[in-house]
Amino acid sequence: MSNEADVRVLDAILEKHSYNSTLIIAIMQDIQKEFHYLSEDALCYIAKKLNLSEAKVYGVATFYENFSLKPKGKYIIKVCDGTACHVRKSVPILEEFRNQLKVTAENPTTEDRMFTVETVSCLGACGLAPVCTVNDKVHPAMTPEKAREIVESIRKEEQDEN
Repeated sequence: MSNEADVRVLDAILEKHSYNSTLIIAIMQDIQKEFHYLSEDALCYIAKKLNLSEAKVYGVATFYENFSLKPKGKYIIKVCDGTACHVRKSVPILEEFRNQLKVTAENPTTEDRMFTVETVSCLGACGLAPVCTVNDKVHPAMTPEKAREIVESIRKEEQDEN
């Protein structure tokens, strides 16, 4: 790793987990929480520090759907496209988020890494359909207008903080 600050963060995470290789999933969760993804450098670094092969660490990272090897935004918007949500028009909601944020299915993260828009098969909230989450906060009975309001609200909140 070339960035000393990143190395310090990784070392702190490893230390928190006592450099215990059996806690690799928890370690990766903490790394992803900090950096919003698992970089190749971070995976190689923790493999070395935990005395694991890079292949083993990469295998864990790619096995679990929750891990991302590509950078994600500070705000992760998941739009449900399960049956209940789909029949209640989740596609226009997804399209509105993508239009507002100028992202695509192929490039779901904004250039400033503020937002990532993903579709998921089910959020387990069928009675609230159509539904989306923003960083795991559930937004029920979504509409394209509500999608626009969510984006505007987050942008305003971010401006107020800066």
